[in-house]
Amino acid sequence: QVQLVESGGGLVQAGGSLRLSCAASGRTGSSYAMGWFRQAPGKERGFVASISWSGVTIYADSVKGRFTISRDNAKNTMYLRMNSLKAEDTAVYYCAARKQALARATSRWDEYAYWGQGTQVTVSS
Repeated sequence: QVQLVESGGGLVQAGGSLRLSCAASGRTGSSYAMGWFRQAPGKERGFVASISWSGVTIYADSVKGRFTISRDNAKNTMYLRMNSLKAEDTAVYYCAARKQALARATSRWDEYAYWGQGTQVTVSS
């Protein structure tokens, strides 16, 4: 079983920055794609970014150029650097991991087997 724990959320002013972290445990090796999703009040969970085991990244159009996903395989940790934050980025952010080794990055939430508990990001305008 894989456990994912997010951290780094908080309250920030519009235009500011935050870095989220997702620490993975319970599975060794780095050959797994991971991703970030978010859910705002009254909205469905939406894709933010994903990174493959080899470092290939994909982003939602709404965050391209502002957010950067990365991973440190030695630490079993994934990151999401968020710059130029906007009020509409306010949401609970979830990290997720795919089950299959060597699987590619994907924006489809149903292709992720493991999820963290979420961390709140609030951007004040």
